[in-house]
Amino acid sequence: MAGADALHVEVVYCPGPGQLDRVELQLAPGATLADALRASGLVERHALDVATLRAGIWCRPREASTLLRERDRVEIYRALTVDPKEARRLRFKRHKAG
Repeated sequence: MAGADALHVEVVYCPGPGQLDRVELQLAPGATLADALRASGLVERHALDVATLRAGIWCRPREASTLLRERDRVEIYRALTVDPKEARRLRFKRHKAG
C-alpha cells in the first residue's frame, strides 16, 4: 500500500543481545498493533508464541487492539532470562573479584 493516506510504522524484535530484526511497514489507517505484528512476519520468522507474546509501542506495553499512529515503533518483547537484580549482583561480584 502506498500513498499519502498510508500509515508508516516499524516493527522491531531483538532475538538476542546485539541483534535486531526491523521491518518498515505501510498500513491502512485504523490499523492495530496486532495488524502490524501480522504484516511484519516477525512472529513467524522467529517462531514466537502468539499466546504469550508481549508487545508495545515506544517502550510501553500495549494491548493488541491498540490503534497505531503515524511513525509508531512497535516492539516485540522477549522474556527475561535473568532477574535484573540478580544480574546486578553477579556484575558486582565479577567487578569486585577482578
